[in-house]
Amino acid sequence: MTENSLSPESPTALEAARREKLRKIVELGHDPWGGRFDERAWIGDIRARANEIVFRTEAGQAIDLPDLDGPDLDGPDLDGPGLGDDFNFRQWLANQGPGALEGPQVRAAGRIVLHRDKGKLKFINIRDMTGDIQLFVGKKQVADDWDLAQCIDLGDLIGIDGKLMRTKTGELSIFAERLYFLCKSLESPPDKHSGLKDAELRQRQRYLDLIHTPGVLPRFLQRTRIVRSIRDTLAEQDFVEVEGPTLHTVAGGAAARPFVTHHNALDIDLTLRIALELHLKRLMVGGIERVYELGRVYRNEGIDQKHNPEFTMLEVYQAYGDYRSMMDLTEQCICNAIEAIGNRGKGPDGGSQSGESSSTTSYRLLYGETTIDFTPPFERRTYADLFQEYAGVDPLDEEAVTRLAATNQIETAGRHPDVVKNDLFEALVEDHLKGPLFVIDYPSSICPLTKRKRDNPAIAERFELFVEGMELANAYTELNDPDLQEELFRTQLAGLSEEDSMAKMDHDFIRALRYGMPPAGGLGIGIDRLVMLLTNTQSIRDVILFPLLRSK
Repeated sequence: MTENSLSPESPTALEAARREKLRKIVELGHDPWGGRFDERAWIGDIRARANEIVFRTEAGQAIDLPDLDGPDLDGPDLDGPGLGDDFNFRQWLANQGPGALEGPQVRAAGRIVLHRDKGKLKFINIRDMTGDIQLFVGKKQVADDWDLAQCIDLGDLIGIDGKLMRTKTGELSIFAERLYFLCKSLESPPDKHSGLKDAELRQRQRYLDLIHTPGVLPRFLQRTRIVRSIRDTLAEQDFVEVEGPTLHTVAGGAAARPFVTHHNALDIDLTLRIALELHLKRLMVGGIERVYELGRVYRNEGIDQKHNPEFTMLEVYQAYGDYRSMMDLTEQCICNAIEAIGNRGKGPDGGSQSGESSSTTSYRLLYGETTIDFTPPFERRTYADLFQEYAGVDPLDEEAVTRLAATNQIETAGRHPDVVKNDLFEALVEDHLKGPLFVIDYPSSICPLTKRKRDNPAIAERFELFVEGMELANAYTELNDPDLQEELFRTQLAGLSEEDSMAKMDHDFIRALRYGMPPAGGLGIGIDRLVMLLTNTQSIRDVILFPLLRSK
């Protein structure tokens, strides 16, 4: 370690104090940056061993401890009703007569999130991905490591060898026998009262948000479990995961403005992908009959509570299926994801329910002030019926639709009637769709990649899944007629801007269709929005680890 690494030119007083402790750690012969630390257990697994602690009488009898993990004593009540704070553990110990507690030997590591000095005792709380636990550090018990214990600060990473026990007040704790320094934190944590309250600061410094904002780390771990569950659901049905290109020559598969870049060596302009669709369909032509990709897409558009320019999309294609097959698959993916994160929503009787402790799963989840019931099957309503109900006019009555558009300041001149109608649907209908609700059978003119109904070519076999007024999924019975697809790619609906249109010719995709793509169902699910709904999170930025932010 160099002198420069220990002494910056002008540290703050708090940083200087931490660097002084850094020097002391080195003087004591320890590496303040730590190293490999094998055989440590997750704190969650250590806490699960609490039932191994017994009271051993002088006569050698092992007495099980009462259940102390009540909701107010030891954190979340995961093990049953417990005894709570009213139980006097100290008195219980005295009632057992001479003897002592015995617990298993454990090894843990984590970040210090709480530190209290009591003379020759230190009470330290450490945290890892699975939870928190208290350390009981006594001068007599750690002996030579006591000087090292004087060098700790909030935010430091330490390791511990010791026995899992209970304090006299019943607090589950590791009674330290050996300390290890694993990394010195040179920055002080945010003030616990006035710290990370600014949303943009939390997103800009997500590492601090994960450490210090309650619920953030568990939310992102839930996101991981949701994504893993979706992959498991698809794997069970023989879907093949692939990785398509993120640089495209044609911004196809969706109606969106792309990000444009330039490849110097080839001297060509490229776009970041706005959808996954067209390359996955090429793979169906090639014989991968059940295929999906779960990856990032990029759209050069606005930012709000539901939109981020970079987001995660799942797209799935199933040969010999249709949009009804995709409804079933959507329900399976969502319900399995709810099971994977352990539903703690309301049970069928309206009371609270834990997914871990119940033999049946509730699919009722709280989102804001609303309880959403994801119990399948989801409701299905046609686009036309919903338009009639909430817009108040027959969608086939073009004059009535035109008058309604004028009332709602929606331009009609030079615009295709279905474009106007869809603007009205977004303005007057979508906010009413609490769901989960499959909106089915859209006007075919606004669905150029979708197969038409045999008995009514004006209607496309398409659905969108809405939950709390938010579009969560979009699916088609896929169009596999190459001549019709080419015609539709060349058709620009009147009144649609280029960025809102799918009229972007991809000649190689048309060529692929001419070799024969099986009839299929296709599905897209916005993963970030799904995570929002399943974790009761109101902003998309709070489920994306590093959302795009304006440069400071």
